[in-house]
Amino acid sequence: MKVDSALVEGLGDVPDKARATEALGYDGLFTFEGPHDPFFPLVLAAEYTERIELSTAIAVAFARNPMLLANIGFDLQSTSQGRFVLGLGSQIRPHIQKRFSMPWSKPAARMREMVLAVRAIWDCWQEGADLDFEGEFYTHTLMTPFFNPGPNPFGLPRIAVAGVGPAMTRVAGEVADTFLVHPFTTERFLRDHTMPALEEGFARGGRSRDDFEISWPLFVVSGDTEEQRAASAVGARRQMAFYGSTPAYRPVLEAHGWGELQTELNAMSKQGQWAEMGDLIDDEILETVAVVGTPEDLPALICERYGDIIDRIALHAPGGVDDERWRAILEDFQKRG
Repeated sequence: MKVDSALVEGLGDVPDKARATEALGYDGLFTFEGPHDPFFPLVLAAEYTERIELSTAIAVAFARNPMLLANIGFDLQSTSQGRFVLGLGSQIRPHIQKRFSMPWSKPAARMREMVLAVRAIWDCWQEGADLDFEGEFYTHTLMTPFFNPGPNPFGLPRIAVAGVGPAMTRVAGEVADTFLVHPFTTERFLRDHTMPALEEGFARGGRSRDDFEISWPLFVVSGDTEEQRAASAVGARRQMAFYGSTPAYRPVLEAHGWGELQTELNAMSKQGQWAEMGDLIDDEILETVAVVGTPEDLPALICERYGDIIDRIALHAPGGVDDERWRAILEDFQKRG
């Protein structure tokens, strides 16, 4: 199983962080759309690494257009010498409309068309095909020689799509190369809801699971002692409560008969009771959503629970674990395969 790490540092710290992450033995390094642009750090990371895969997990797709994403993805693929993955997510309506001032409608259909449009642009550059993409949301029919970078010697980037609901998950299975599982997911939801939707997408796109990768930044509660694990659980409970308060993630709770918890958490969030919300995440929920164990236990616990369906995970070293020890744990993940 491959293991990735998040790149959250400011630009000035990226070179050291990227080199150190690669030296530890991680397989991938990813950014996400937070307080900083998700693409700029990867330019630096590409320069200061040689092997590690670099991805956005995620960049907000609907804050941009297909031509912009095609340009950025193409250039990062060249800069990284073939190690870039363009990871896209939809975000939710309020952020798209109120934060990015961009249009929102039919998110699954829009994402499908966006990915197809990016691929059409890349085909124009890579294969010399005419650019003739006309869809419901995006139209790209003009490409003059001046704006055509020509074939990429490192091939085209892979595209990853994030989702929770069945419609977006089907889109990922149909048109993407990787599905990014949301952190607030459980094994039951993954097996009973996510995988069937992906299979439907594979059928629509004439593809198979063999052509596809599933990646999951899962919750982990870890430490050498019960006290350390209890401390680790505090932050996990609060983060789970935050996700659980969001209507979009109610289906995950409903899969376990916990749907009313979402109503209660949502009401508390509107009262600003963020710290108190974590108290509603009991041990059963915590251990269902997260993997709980000592650092050395993690490879066996994760691979036994998810190894038949997940190809890669995102994971950081628990507090108190030094580099040498963590390197050995990462090697254990890779040996389990």
